[in-house]
Amino acid sequence: MVDILLIQPPITDFYHTAKRTIPYGLASIAAAVAEKGFSVAILDAMATGKSRVVATPPELDGLDPYYGRADHSPFSLFHQFRRYGYSLEHIGREIKRSGAFLVGIASLFTAYSDMALAVARTAKASLPDCTVVLGGHHPTALPEAVMAESAVDLVLRGEGEASLPALAAALQAGDELDDVPGIVLRRPDGGLRISEPALCSDPNRLPVPAFGLIRRKFYQRWGRDCLAIAATRGCPLACSYCATSRHSWMGFRKRSVAAVLREIRAAAQGRRVGFIDFEDENLTMDRRWFLELMGGIREIFGEDLPELRAMNGLFPPSLNAEVVGTMAKSGFKTLNLSLGSSIPEQLKRFNRPDVCKAFDRALALSSEEGLSAVGYIIVGAPDQVPLQSVDDLLFLARRPVLAGVSVFYPAPGSVDYLRCRELGLLPKSFAGMRSTALPIHQRTSRTDAATLLRLGRILNFIKRLREEGLPIPRPAALGERLDPDRDRQDVGMQLLAAFLYDGGIRGVEADGRVYDHLVSARLCRRFLDGLTSVQ
Repeated sequence: MVDILLIQPPITDFYHTAKRTIPYGLASIAAAVAEKGFSVAILDAMATGKSRVVATPPELDGLDPYYGRADHSPFSLFHQFRRYGYSLEHIGREIKRSGAFLVGIASLFTAYSDMALAVARTAKASLPDCTVVLGGHHPTALPEAVMAESAVDLVLRGEGEASLPALAAALQAGDELDDVPGIVLRRPDGGLRISEPALCSDPNRLPVPAFGLIRRKFYQRWGRDCLAIAATRGCPLACSYCATSRHSWMGFRKRSVAAVLREIRAAAQGRRVGFIDFEDENLTMDRRWFLELMGGIREIFGEDLPELRAMNGLFPPSLNAEVVGTMAKSGFKTLNLSLGSSIPEQLKRFNRPDVCKAFDRALALSSEEGLSAVGYIIVGAPDQVPLQSVDDLLFLARRPVLAGVSVFYPAPGSVDYLRCRELGLLPKSFAGMRSTALPIHQRTSRTDAATLLRLGRILNFIKRLREEGLPIPRPAALGERLDPDRDRQDVGMQLLAAFLYDGGIRGVEADGRVYDHLVSARLCRRFLDGLTSVQ
């Protein structure tokens, strides 16, 4: 029995990455309420290998031409829509067993908000007298949509460490809730009282997250712990597609190096840590601060350094020889470089600086230090020209970097979300607000977006062949069936030869049957013509 139960809901999608679902935010909130004397537990519905195929939501039916057939080739995208995590029945039993008077449910991504609301209904059915509150990015950005669900009693906007302890204390004392930071509640007349998002006045003074409440064994890789750490909050840039830019309610706040190291030291105590992902938008913007942080990490782990990664992307202009050299000796093996686009007019739409020269400098430095790199571009944004997205791919093709192709989706709270709303481009339901939904059908069509994803797969396959010293196959026609016993790389070689021959992108079923993917012929031709100059 606990006072407060915090829940990470299950999700439904075509895929998920376990190390990106560590409930770090809930652990931080749990520590804040525990500091005020409340008992708390985390129910992480994602801490299980369980998944099952479920029906694709009707609003995503238009994806069947792209994902409908299984593809056993290296150029495959997605296939089956799956439910990841524990069942609602299991969650309901755990909620009832907790006896909590307050159930807090995380709802981070708008596309997954349906499952957060399903958990809210489960909580009310299992523990009718509890107070159900939702928090996270989605309720912060769209509180009215969340409060339309009758099972949700309250929403807390903003940072939960600044609001949930106050809410718990007010509920326990029977006080009015109007003064709780970030509160959204129903008025007697049926309207809503919507507060401004709550902010932690000094993130450096927050207690160390309650890492002991996370099922850390589930998130291990090769027998070692994986950690997610947020050293900063918000972002100092103002990119149009981002909901956490410097113009957002979050602003940009950098924690002290001492506070971040205290957190890492606590998480590593008595444990073997193998991987740390910094969930920051721009970890290296303040070079002096970053170099001090890396020095502290080397001091904590000595020669047994975990791999470090900044998976949300690094800003290339912030990377100089000293920074990249320090990253190499501190545990970084791969640099995730944020390019956005190489096209000036698209960068202007993104309100993003041109970092091409800095990108090339970062690649040269990473090569000198023996680090691999991934360069990320965005495709399918409003008014983005698909042929120019092919040019972005070719920009990456000419450089020693893997291509990371991110399909744009409208993130509530961003400038581009508002623009999509004005242009009538928003998906018909929240389920469509995800990259896998290929959501914006405008200058870049859905077929264009799927083609760009597949071309990114083909480009990376070519790069890996070169890295392994293998020859690029000569263009050749392909029959209707391949040997199903051939390994994946051999299959890819034959499909690549056929693509180089006629520009068609094909898939392979389990029995070896070859079929054509629905792709844009003009984008494939542009890519092939550009590859000629690259080779």
